[in-house]
Amino acid sequence: MADGADAPKQFGITKPLSLLGPVEADLQRTAELEKFLVEAGLYESAEESAKREEVLGKLGQIVKDWVKQLTSQRGYTDQMVEEANAVLFNFGSYRLGVHGPGADIDTLCVGPSYVNREEDFFIVLHEILAQTEDVTELQPVPDAHVPVMKFKFHGISIDLLYASVSLLVVPADLDISQGSVLYDVDEATVRSLNGCRVADQILRLVPNIENFCTTLRCLKYWAKRRGVYSNVSLPSYKTQGQLSLQLDMIFNHLFCQVTGFLGGVNWALLVARVCQLYPNAVPSMLVSRFFRVFTQWRWPNPVMLCSIEEDELGFPVWDPRKNPRDKCHHMPIITPAYPCMNSSYNVSTSTLRVMMEQFQFGNKICQEIEMNKASWSALFEPFQFFEAYKNYLQVDIIAEDDEDLRLWKGWVESRLRQLTLKIERDTYGMLQCHPYPHEYADPSRQCAHCAFFMGLSRKEGVKIQEGQQFDIRGTVDEFRHEINLYMFWKPGMELAVSHVRRKQIPAYVFPEGYKRPRPSRHVNHQQQSNKNDPEDGSATRSPDSQLKRKHDSAGTDDAEPGRSAKRSSVSPAHPKNSSPQSGNVGDETACNNQIKRASSDASGGSQASPQVSERSPDPVASVPRCAAIGALCSDDATSKHGIPLVEDCTTPNVAVCTTLKRVAEKVVSELVGSERLGSTNSAEFLESMEKDVLAENVHFGGNGVAQGGLPEELEVMLLVHLLLFLLSV
Repeated sequence: MADGADAPKQFGITKPLSLLGPVEADLQRTAELEKFLVEAGLYESAEESAKREEVLGKLGQIVKDWVKQLTSQRGYTDQMVEEANAVLFNFGSYRLGVHGPGADIDTLCVGPSYVNREEDFFIVLHEILAQTEDVTELQPVPDAHVPVMKFKFHGISIDLLYASVSLLVVPADLDISQGSVLYDVDEATVRSLNGCRVADQILRLVPNIENFCTTLRCLKYWAKRRGVYSNVSLPSYKTQGQLSLQLDMIFNHLFCQVTGFLGGVNWALLVARVCQLYPNAVPSMLVSRFFRVFTQWRWPNPVMLCSIEEDELGFPVWDPRKNPRDKCHHMPIITPAYPCMNSSYNVSTSTLRVMMEQFQFGNKICQEIEMNKASWSALFEPFQFFEAYKNYLQVDIIAEDDEDLRLWKGWVESRLRQLTLKIERDTYGMLQCHPYPHEYADPSRQCAHCAFFMGLSRKEGVKIQEGQQFDIRGTVDEFRHEINLYMFWKPGMELAVSHVRRKQIPAYVFPEGYKRPRPSRHVNHQQQSNKNDPEDGSATRSPDSQLKRKHDSAGTDDAEPGRSAKRSSVSPAHPKNSSPQSGNVGDETACNNQIKRASSDASGGSQASPQVSERSPDPVASVPRCAAIGALCSDDATSKHGIPLVEDCTTPNVAVCTTLKRVAEKVVSELVGSERLGSTNSAEFLESMEKDVLAENVHFGGNGVAQGGLPEELEVMLLVHLLLFLLSV
């Protein structure tokens, strides 16, 4: 009995993997890690912490006075007015204790049953806050999926939610983790309560909160440095209708992440699970174990901190046995509070692949740290996204002014994940996308502008047949068509999707004074380990191992100097198909084997891209267009599945020979029948001949980008015919 009484408490649904605690070396590495995090500026000052506490105290008093005022106006007794109360609950990074300088505060106000959200919160309280001197940038969002009031209080950003529970008097010590708070409330209230309930459960389910917070702070910083952290940053709006539309598209549920990577709550759940598996470990050990565990995790097995709770309230919970949609999730990370849901359903096959590669990178560096072969700074080396691939999609978002850009960008950004899913769908997963969760702006533009980028690579291990192509022009056309359905479109709102190569990445994405870095020794080690991989698979090895690849990840070589970076697309009409309107539909389609096939228009017609904006200083970069990652060799070039192909241009092919033949025949006919051969217009004739050759070859630049130079075969042909021309003269 004594042994049973002394048994350690079990955290989580399984027994821990190890109960070992730290040795002296682990404590030393933890001290070094904490010092690194402090020097990186991840902790706010004591003054800022005190200011946050002061702001929350003032806000708490405002909402209490607001509820008492409403109670008195509605004729309740003096005792009821005296007892009337509202309570503030924090959630998000501030509640978990991992917020940094300048971070906002996510706050929930819980009020009594007779104080409603529609009028009392968004009208009465809104007026009170509007008259408060220290409140600025007040923006109510009443119709959003998670209704919120956004404002700044003493310069600190606050997102205030409201939940009305089935109580006449809200006690100051209300425990919202109890399921009873969900009785007789609407779904919007459940969603509002869920953020706080999840945060509270996480802190209850970890063995050591301090170690959990340090580890989470470390791994969030690592994820941002390595480009796998997704953060939904909502733009500012003035019109409530526009706001609600934007947020409904972005928040399919509370933890939706638009790029397909993990957000704050996802990382918190993963770290909490590792803490459960190693309850006596210190942060340096937990960081190392994190990468060790999740490099070996067999997705889509779910990560759960506790058993999924069923309740008679009837709210849907994550259960792949009952819900077919849940079977399609690639990386399930389940929230611990009822109703349990998958917080990471937006992860796609491509983004999961990228994260697994980064986990492997982290695991390798941590092993070197434990052997004293590397320092913590090596773990946080920024990911060189623009050195990792040879082909990219550039998505330019353009508007007349900053306000329009915030609206337009919010809409486009909420749909970017669909572009990734559509490309995976239409190429049967053989062309993989790496959406980078950072935006860039071109300061040289006169109009408001921002850009997103996606790295492109072939799927590892897939044999690419000679001449096989990936033509995504129709896919991009479909994406642009959905974007153009924006109800609040204004003149000047433009979208450009173009294919760029690594050497043509615009300079504004790099910091001032940037020089292309040489791969670190960690990169070289990883590259050395992969040098024997098949060439076809080289495109999808860890991006850090690809900085010096010889061959293009999508089947092309680097563009020669002088060739244009992009080309406007003239795309074949894409078949009409019902595009996913929610984040899950694309995955559901794949799961049900109802993959839609991209095909060119039967008539061979094409739709011209919109004209260049006169305001843009860079017509190539700003024209709204879609670009092919490769191009059709002929109008009827399709695979056996009926999918237009993108040419693998690394080897000569029949299409190029056909083009050469047509060019040769044209030149010969000119040489035989032209009256200009002996005239003084020889230079004009040669110039026109070169233009004809370029026109014939426009589709055969690497991966379909219109080039300003000539391939070697055509240069030889041109030189031969030039020689014949000179001899004939």
